[in-house]
Amino acid sequence: MSIQIEPSKEQINMWIRKFVPDKDFFFIDESALTDLEEYLADVLLIPREEFFHHSSYKQIDLINSFMYWNISNKANNVIVADSQWVTKLPLLKRKRILQAQSNMRRGLVLPIDSLSFTKSVPKEYVVSKNEEFFLVLQQDMWGNMSYELKESLLCSYAKRWDNGSCFEVPEDTPLHIKKYTNKFSTISGSNCLSSTLFAVTKQDWVIKEWVHQKTFELALERVGYSLIKSVEGISNGDVITWVNPKNVIQHASYHISNHLFFNKDGQTFFNPWKVTHLNQLIEEWKEYEMNIYRKKII
Repeated sequence: MSIQIEPSKEQINMWIRKFVPDKDFFFIDESALTDLEEYLADVLLIPREEFFHHSSYKQIDLINSFMYWNISNKANNVIVADSQWVTKLPLLKRKRILQAQSNMRRGLVLPIDSLSFTKSVPKEYVVSKNEEFFLVLQQDMWGNMSYELKESLLCSYAKRWDNGSCFEVPEDTPLHIKKYTNKFSTISGSNCLSSTLFAVTKQDWVIKEWVHQKTFELALERVGYSLIKSVEGISNGDVITWVNPKNVIQHASYHISNHLFFNKDGQTFFNPWKVTHLNQLIEEWKEYEMNIYRKKII
């Protein structure tokens, strides 16, 4: 049976604490750089390539909050600034750099869906694009917002990542999986590969990791899983992966029973661990080839 889940108060509190980083990053192109040239004495201006290879800026919380994977190739420089810097810019300059963050597809740019939000949020941080309004988040203004407004904004934003629709936990779900099923996370990084590995290894700490493909494949092999022919059908405990033409895994999920899967979409804390039906997974990943892994019976 299909149900709806919501983040708990504890989870929302953690989101509020972690979502907006202490430092401000502004991704800009050459025109924005020229426009702000006289205001750059108190910031670090970092070329794009150097920024994305900088160990200090490769933390998973930063990657997820600013959505590095989504940023436009036109953003060839990054301003790293104290949270007070943007507040001291002349209003017109501030509006331009905030608008640039929307144009560069940076994270921490939240759609404002309702008139009530528009009236409540700091207007100097609101920008428009294609007749829609967006709030560009920044540490100083985030710290000055009321708890109620932060909660409303994040809960609304979370639904854009996942609408909370899932299936009830099957009775035969292993106990270690039940603990996490149909719940939101309070940490960034846990992805589909770590969630699937957790299901097969029963190692609680693994679910909190950010796992990549080779690590995932080696771990499956070590615990006795191997690729089978898809014509054999799906059994309880099977692992399903979807791969692109270059055999790179795009998604993985763990079969509980009756075509219901322990599943996590994405690596943010807005993506819950939940029970998903195979039909939905097939529809979402239909562009990719489906592989089935099964544990050897000894």
